[in-house]
Amino acid sequence: MQLIPDDIRAELLLNGAITARGIAHDPLPVVKLFTPDANATWLLTELDPADPHIAFGLCDLGLGCPELGYVSISELESLRGSLGLPVERDLYFKADKPLSYYTIIATAKGRIQT
Repeated sequence: MQLIPDDIRAELLLNGAITARGIAHDPLPVVKLFTPDANATWLLTELDPADPHIAFGLCDLGLGCPELGYVSISELESLRGSLGLPVERDLYFKADKPLSYYTIIATAKGRIQT
């Protein structure tokens, strides 16, 4: 399975283009990625149009301190959890709130909750 299929990539790039133009926005997360054999989760909202291998979103490595930041898609594709399983895309995730909401809840709980 492709980690970031073309339709999702297009939506992430659109959000990235809005950010690159300096327009303030608080988009819904477009995709949720996770490690099935660890506690890491990523809610991504955009790809950098100047470097589409770099995504932005809420990142939770399972250490109790989720934060907003940038992540390399190629690093996620090569990442393996404790049992050797790759990062997966949550096929059933559909955001219903903006990234700021998920960030507030994750900060309070110490992990991303969807």
